[in-house]
Amino acid sequence: MKVRDWQDILQDVVESNADPQGWRAVAGDRASGLGEDFYVGHPSAGVFLLKTYAKNPFEVHGVGTQVARKIDEDLDSVLPAGDEGRFAVQRPVTDEEDAEKKAKDLETVLQTHAEAPTTPGDLFDDVMETLESPAYGPMAYDQRGRPEDLDSLSETFEDAESVLDAEFDDIIESDDVDRGFY
Repeated sequence: MKVRDWQDILQDVVESNADPQGWRAVAGDRASGLGEDFYVGHPSAGVFLLKTYAKNPFEVHGVGTQVARKIDEDLDSVLPAGDEGRFAVQRPVTDEEDAEKKAKDLETVLQTHAEAPTTPGDLFDDVMETLESPAYGPMAYDQRGRPEDLDSLSETFEDAESVLDAEFDDIIESDDVDRGFY
């Protein structure tokens, strides 16, 4: 298992070339200590674990690793499949021309959805496709705690959790913070 910076793990997700809308995620507070745990998985790209915290409103630090090469039956039942919440990974706009094109396309999508009967899930999917999101899908997330599925994933990947917790605690200690930014 290779522990890397959390942004490098997200770059792996972006570069995976997996079906963008096939991703699923579970996230919430760490079981102990500062920060959040975030599991994100795709049937063909595997499952990744990230541990992050906001040092301040503009700076996020963390670590991550790939914990599984595929989603098997046990993991499939723990990762959300419905529309209870959504997440997306975005790429930055490359230049002014790209920004103008995406803004115009997004305006068309929003206008179309405003004029026709639609669901929030359909709107989200259309917006993500328009913005060319490399990864998006359903997410179980608890802003004030931990979803049960997060505990199940933590138990499944107990060894990876232990290694990442140690690395993550070193980052927090070296940043000289006792608590996150609220």
